[in-house]
Amino acid sequence: MSLVFFGKDPDTDGDECPTVWVDDKNADLVFQGWKADGATEADCLRVGHIPESEAVIRFPARMVPLVRKACDAAEARSELR
Repeated sequence: MSLVFFGKDPDTDGDECPTVWVDDKNADLVFQGWKADGATEADCLRVGHIPESEAVIRFPARMVPLVRKACDAAEARSELR
């Protein structure tokens, strides 16, 4: 797997913080974020089950520009396939 880095949360220490990448092979978005608390997971469970292979994460709104940039890149990469 080859991940293309798009950015880290600009308001954290730069070491352990939310991060966004795009997988260069299949154009998937890859996120590192804060684990959701129990109340957030409970809200998500009203829509459906959260399998063991999945996680609910939080991303700060200040990272929306980085996520948009990554989404645009993922979309462009997927159109090339």
